[in-house]
Amino acid sequence: MNKVKILVVDDEEDLLDLISYNLKKAGYEVSTAINGKKGIELAKRQKPDLILLDIMMPEMNGIEVCEVLMRDEILKQIPVVFLTARGEEEIEVKTLDLGADDFLAKPISTTKLVSRIKAVLRRYKKSEEENPIVEAHGIKIDKIRYIVTVDNTEYTLPKKEFELLFYLASRKGKVLDRQTLLNEVWGNNIYVIDRTVDVHIRKIREKIGDEFIETVKGVGYRFKE
Repeated sequence: MNKVKILVVDDEEDLLDLISYNLKKAGYEVSTAINGKKGIELAKRQKPDLILLDIMMPEMNGIEVCEVLMRDEILKQIPVVFLTARGEEEIEVKTLDLGADDFLAKPISTTKLVSRIKAVLRRYKKSEEENPIVEAHGIKIDKIRYIVTVDNTEYTLPKKEFELLFYLASRKGKVLDRQTLLNEVWGNNIYVIDRTVDVHIRKIREKIGDEFIETVKGVGYRFKE
């Protein structure tokens, strides 16, 4: 069985060595980059299974790197975990809105780091086991290409908007409360408020129309059956 490949991007060489050592010890195949530009080059070449990304780096910071990754049709499908000394809430919210899958503040124990990485990878594995294409009511949601097609018009949604829409559509007719959607799409290790779901639903409706997702007052949302 091929090992899971993790790319670690951080400008602190001592920390890079420490993380690399512990991830390898946990059974992962690890590659490293000392800056954002090198990280993007390696991501394009290696197509890792997960990217662990620092924010504060010279030349190109982690947020800029993530923006580049999310514009690429293939790289946007790779889970991104931010690891940073910057613990401000606004930074955390910004990284999650970009499509990051977790946000860990330095310093962090290597045991906790490995545990959170495993949780993100489990969530992606579970997602990959679902039918990658959902079609209903004139809409086609293609998780292979990360494209939504409505009446022959293609839409490219930001990563979390797409994943939220796909999760709802995969369970059409089922009412899903906000907490379930937060746990399944963002992960239960991440603190995001219920309103995050509402904001993303509103943005999805603005782009593809409001006829697909119903609001169930006082409960949550349902993709029309």
